Amino acid sequence: MAGEDVRVTALGIAPVKGLRVVNVERLALEPGGARGDRRFYLVEQRGWMVNGKHSGAFNEVSAEVDVGHPDADAAEHLTLRFPDGTKVSGAIELGEELQTRFHSRPRTARLVRGPFSAALSEHAGEQLRIVRASNGGSAVDRGVRGAVSLISRGSLSVLARVAGQESVDARRFRMTIELDGVEPFAEDGWLGRELRIGEAVIRPRGHVGRCIVTSRHPESGAVDLPTLDLLRSFRSGLRTTEPLPFGVCGEVVRAGAVRVGDRVELG
Repeated sequence: MAGEDVRVTALGIAPVKGLRVVNVERLALEPGGARGDRRFYLVEQRGWMVNGKHSGAFNEVSAEVDVGHPDADAAEHLTLRFPDGTKVSGAIELGEELQTRFHSRPRTARLVRGPFSAALSEHAGEQLRIVRASNGGSAVDRGVRGAVSLISRGSLSVLARVAGQESVDARRFRMTIELDGVEPFAEDGWLGRELRIGEAVIRPRGHVGRCIVTSRHPESGAVDLPTLDLLRSFRSGLRTTEPLPFGVCGEVVRAGAVRVGDRVELG
């Protein structure tokens, strides 16, 4: 990216995995990813993790977490905001352990006590519980090596053109960092290299293959864009780490703050 002015244009976080992605002005990147991101996840009655593929109602709800000191659970507060304007907020208290299934893998978690699960269950019309992994780790799908994700506006513009739309909301792809100032799909060539973003350094490790959840509107949850068919029309057959790739993910090599407007430099 020599000679290019590449900048962070948006930052996204979902404190409760599956709920709406919220744009923020600043993130603290840590070895496990963005602080507070995917800190909690949802399970249904059997204990299986559920996300936006399960219900469009999840995109209607946003979550905010005041994490305080990263090692002090007692200092944390969670707020859920619902589409009718109501909110449920309070201190986070972890309860009994549960045996859950996270992408078909067993994971021990602790129930988040308080009114949160009941409020979300009422909104979604089914029994749901908000939990946190017992080891304190995040609920990022790809683990530490894929804890941070990024995509370029150039790539988004190509998808919008193929879809016949003026633009495509990046939040439907649930990425941590959106940037501008590079050619479309330039991020495909960054695997294994270091990116300096603000005070942090990340190393992309793989492509992000897409699933049906991206077809949902990022706020209403309605299925309104055939993203998989669109991506299949111009992203099939590529030599990538996952099929139907759109964006990349990687690990945090050096922790630090990242802000909207920060410069991005390829090492």
